[in-house]
Amino acid sequence: MSTNGAPTLKAVVITGASTGIGRACALHLHALGFRVFAGIRKTADSEALRAATGGRLQPVYLDVTDGESIRVAARTVEAGCGDGGLAGLVNNAGIAVAGPLEFLPLDSLRSQLEINVVGQIAVTQALLALLRRAGGRIVNMSSVSGRVAAPFLGPYSASKFALEALSDCMRLELRPWGISVSVVQPGPIATPIWNKSRAATKNMLAELPTQAQQLYGAATRAAGKWERDMTREMPSPMVAARAVEHALTAPRPRTRYRIGRTGLIADLVSRFAPDRLRDWLLVRQRG
Repeated sequence: MSTNGAPTLKAVVITGASTGIGRACALHLHALGFRVFAGIRKTADSEALRAATGGRLQPVYLDVTDGESIRVAARTVEAGCGDGGLAGLVNNAGIAVAGPLEFLPLDSLRSQLEINVVGQIAVTQALLALLRRAGGRIVNMSSVSGRVAAPFLGPYSASKFALEALSDCMRLELRPWGISVSVVQPGPIATPIWNKSRAATKNMLAELPTQAQQLYGAATRAAGKWERDMTREMPSPMVAARAVEHALTAPRPRTRYRIGRTGLIADLVSRFAPDRLRDWLLVRQRG
């Protein structure tokens, strides 16, 4: 039971719960007494989550880009939570695509937006009736990249900027039914998404034309070194999980949760720094 009053056995859905922030949220909310429906895409991830919770957490196959998968998952959740409805939805599923926009494969951009933006709305639409039934809450996992766009992270930043805007609209549109919408904005967190992103970016850069290597090679290598150095200081996903807990249980949840020093700095820079100063800071930071 949470110290700030988490309801016992209230149902919550978490997308992208296989690893990283999503897994941390699933395990943390389960420990607090929620009935967790954890969105996964692999049998091995399902077994790992069940093993970690003594078989009491319920994995649900959920691909946010597949309409039929979403519909089946929604039916499973409805059967599991019944008349009580859904207390919370944590839209966490996401990927990070990186690279110079001049040479970025457009299919990579489409995939980034389909998963991080369209998929979040698709899942929300499918579960809103259950959320309305319980007066539930929505938590959208954004990023400091949804406040400040950095070079070579254009696709990822675009997806998070879009999610910020959609969350603002959603918060106003759902207000008549008492459905709160919160955004969590973590800075860099120690999760597998960065390893996956680095591997995908490395493969993509290797396939770019020679001109791209000549124009952007030095800059992308410097950005890669900055990211590798940064990973040594990344906090645990639990910092984000605790913010999600507050958003789901506090009497007055915040509209935005800025996580850690990086989140605070990004917020200040986005609010008060002139564009040219912000550009200089970002370029200098990344070498």
